[in-house]
Amino acid sequence: MADDTMSRTELRVYLMVEDLQQQFAAYLGTPTRARGYPPFVGDHALIIEVAPALAIERVIDLALREVPSVEPGILFVERQFGVLELHGRSLDDVVAAGEAVLAGTGSSASDQLRPRVLYHDIIEDITDQHAVIINRNRQGSMVMPGESLLVYEMTPALFAAVAANEAERAAPGITVVDVQMIGAAGRIYLSGALDDVRTARDRITVVLQAIEGRDH
Repeated sequence: MADDTMSRTELRVYLMVEDLQQQFAAYLGTPTRARGYPPFVGDHALIIEVAPALAIERVIDLALREVPSVEPGILFVERQFGVLELHGRSLDDVVAAGEAVLAGTGSSASDQLRPRVLYHDIIEDITDQHAVIINRNRQGSMVMPGESLLVYEMTPALFAAVAANEAERAAPGITVVDVQMIGAAGRIYLSGALDDVRTARDRITVVLQAIEGRDH
């Protein structure tokens, strides 16, 4: 690949998601998400977003040539950005694949954008009508009437992945209702007991604040 092409690849997200939790792994493995190889609980994932969008084809080539044992779950070329999710049982393998991508594109992990929180809220004792209309559009499990619902929005969108996984790790009793991780903004819907939902919210905030990167 020519040097001028590499210089035009902008690394927007470079995100290790270690030890995939049960619900989030299942979500990633649904046909609407993993159109490649589905991950399993306990796998480790690397999620990358680049611009221009088609640069993601070079990114996946770099990773798979270096570490053929890692599996691509998501390869998505959207309107502006390209998205890749790779996973494997060995954390060392996933890290090595990521390092090959960084070297091949002339990037470093710190080149990614720092996540920016746009909105979050907890709706307590959700009504039955509200639950029904959310469940019509869900991609995970259902929210039940009377539960508390956490909604959380951030950008870039892919940071919703690590946020959802860490929320489930901190509060295993929550229900992952929906995770929207591709597009202009990432959005998470989590439901459950009020204390669990608050724990999930606080964990997401801490995780996002700890991620290093450049300003938008």
